[in-house]
Amino acid sequence: MQYPEIDPVMISLGPLQVHWYGMMYLVGFGAGWLLCLWRARQPGSGWTREEVGDLVFYVALGVILGGRFGYVVFYNFEQFLGDPLWLLRIWEGGMAFHGGVIGVLVSFWLFARKYNKGYFQVADFAVPVMPIGLGAGRLGNFINGELWGKPADLPWAMVFPRDPRGLERHPSQLYELALEGIALFVILWVYSRHPRPAGAVTGLFGAGYGVFRIFVEFFRSPDPHIGYLAFGWVTMGQLLSIPLVIAGVGLMVWAYRGAGSQT
Repeated sequence: MQYPEIDPVMISLGPLQVHWYGMMYLVGFGAGWLLCLWRARQPGSGWTREEVGDLVFYVALGVILGGRFGYVVFYNFEQFLGDPLWLLRIWEGGMAFHGGVIGVLVSFWLFARKYNKGYFQVADFAVPVMPIGLGAGRLGNFINGELWGKPADLPWAMVFPRDPRGLERHPSQLYELALEGIALFVILWVYSRHPRPAGAVTGLFGAGYGVFRIFVEFFRSPDPHIGYLAFGWVTMGQLLSIPLVIAGVGLMVWAYRGAGSQT
């Protein structure tokens, strides 16, 4: 299948360039804000429009700072040492979901502290809309022609222009869009429509994302400068996702054993 090559620069105005990858973050945050506003308008939500706006701002900072920091620490610390300003060039790509999770967890804590809300009151409210941003980010990866999959002999396999080997590969970015974005959003949205023990929705997000990410990594090429970490198939993405699954399942067990109140 022919890769629908798209210029990664969406708009050029002299020296100013707007990249599709960066635009996908704006799409994710904007959609998250609108969906959170809808949730806040439901009877007994306990949320105001102003609180939603502040929450999205906190989460955006957590995603960007944590995601970039995580990519540097987990995936490319040597490049940072050789070029420290590369840390700031986010438009070139290089964000790590697992670092973003850490940043978002911290942002939840800061927000909850400021507004005197329970931690899981904040987390369970926000996480059902987060897969929209994840899916948008994977679409940005696809437009950039990066993070492609392993070689494949399938009708939908694609040759990515930036691949020096010129092989037909799994469009693993679209697999992640479908699973980590669309499927996870539907699961969390349906699950969170009814009252759940505090922490259960957050736990399902962690476990669901971790399972989907581990699965897709079997079709995705590992980062060339890292390769496989063990057994000839374990990737960094899988290794970092295992704690998410364990923590997510553990949190759901804790929630349903009565440790958490209803949210």
